[in-house]
Amino acid sequence: ANGGSGALELALTALLDEDSVLLVPRPGFPLYQVIAESHGARVVHYDLLPQSGWECDLNHMESIILHEEEEAMRKNCEKKYDAKNRAVRAILINNPSNPTGAVYSESHLMDIIRVAARHRLPIISDEIYGDMTFANNLFRPMASVSVKLGNQVPIITASGLGKQYLVPGWRLGWIVFSNNKAIQAVKKGAQRLAQVVLGASHLAQVAIPAVLDPPSEEDRACVASWKDELLSIIEDQSNLLCILINQCYGLEVIPAQGAMYAMVKIHVDKFDDTIVDDLTFMKLLLVEENVVVLPGRAFGLEISAEINISCHVFRVVF
Repeated sequence: ANGGSGALELALTALLDEDSVLLVPRPGFPLYQVIAESHGARVVHYDLLPQSGWECDLNHMESIILHEEEEAMRKNCEKKYDAKNRAVRAILINNPSNPTGAVYSESHLMDIIRVAARHRLPIISDEIYGDMTFANNLFRPMASVSVKLGNQVPIITASGLGKQYLVPGWRLGWIVFSNNKAIQAVKKGAQRLAQVVLGASHLAQVAIPAVLDPPSEEDRACVASWKDELLSIIEDQSNLLCILINQCYGLEVIPAQGAMYAMVKIHVDKFDDTIVDDLTFMKLLLVEENVVVLPGRAFGLEISAEINISCHVFRVVF
């Protein structure tokens, strides 16, 4: 596919119909919503919990599923209600996460799978940041965790080389279907779509096996050494970011566990009336310091009575 974003577009285009629903994280990467709405589908955001390392709020997630299905059954009361016309089509998980830098534990991933299994929903796992984790935070592919639970739900994994190997211009992405008996039509649809879109160049595609499965011990050691050095640099930058931002009055960084992003809380009550939310802080930071950050509302954290977590945050890249 045309990068990780193109891989996601193949999966979501094959899976979603008009008026169907995709569950996505809040805060989360806005591309999910853009793709879904381009097909007439809706996204419904489930919350991530900053006090728990940005883990998924599973109670909120399950309440959304129940509500959407009840509404769909009410609207389709005269029709046979089955998998073909159900409202919620999938739960999308981003691990490691953009924008939070969270890396989910195996137990948390298992809990997500159990929620999906109870409601017979596939999981789309965006794993573009893969092994980009720090310290003792290990990346665990959702498909591998699913195997330990007996392959209870289909897993659609989207990934690529761009982020983990610092080659975004190569546009190398892919999707992998695991335990896909229940979604064979989705897989076939994605395969047909892949034949009518422009993908990565042949030269770039030839490099994939050499990168993911080096042919010799020397090559494997070379790739492993390079990745270790890369992750060490990124981790050092993340640690430095935490030290410096936590020295700033009114700011509190939520340490990243992976990827290359972190979220910073703005304690607006410590500032005067010129700073009332994430947007006013972002604008003043740009004007006064020529520093650009993205406010939390760019990732779905708009001020709303429906949102239970603080939205006064911004994302930084390290």
